[in-house]
Amino acid sequence: MVAFPVTFPIKTLNLSPGSHALIEQVSWEDYEALLEELGGDRRIPRINYCHETLELMSPLPAHERPHRIIAYIVTAILDAQNRDWEDFGSTTFKKPKKAGLEPDTCFYIENALQVRSLLRMDMAIDPPPDLAIESDVTSKTTMDAYQVIGVPEVWIYDNNRLNIHLLQQEGYVETANSLIFPDINVVQIIPKLVQKAFDQGTSQMLREFRLSLSKDS
Repeated sequence: MVAFPVTFPIKTLNLSPGSHALIEQVSWEDYEALLEELGGDRRIPRINYCHETLELMSPLPAHERPHRIIAYIVTAILDAQNRDWEDFGSTTFKKPKKAGLEPDTCFYIENALQVRSLLRMDMAIDPPPDLAIESDVTSKTTMDAYQVIGVPEVWIYDNNRLNIHLLQQEGYVETANSLIFPDINVVQIIPKLVQKAFDQGTSQMLREFRLSLSKDS
């Protein structure tokens, strides 16, 4: 990871897969201009912004796969529980002049009905996602941005472990229990299911998992 003040055009910074850079002393206007220049359909690099620090990430496939598998698991559980959900993927969420954030993936659950028709998010009037999921180690810049945006629950999957972070008044607190799934030990279950997806294939894992959920209901 590299951190330095911005003294050159950011677009000239080439990130190899798996690399991560922090660029300091970046104005909100420069951040928004960069988003505009790179375009809305961009997937790489991922860009987060908080406290005048710009974070650029170029993920490896090993980064991308786990959070997508976990997203499938989340939707399987929600469907088994007959709960509404909306997957907003890596949508850019912004609190003007303060923070901008692109989760690996995120969900609206409690607020699914409120946002289901939205194509653009306005954090001045729209709620933050109920759940965000990140793969690998997430930097302080990213967590600070999550706190500014107000995401109540963040899951970080790293090295076959799932860590749950709940937003409290003093910031994020790591816990073993999910508020979204209070009756399910997701900290134990999800790493096993992700590994099973790698061993047997995601579709096979999901078929067996959905079957087990239907038997338990």
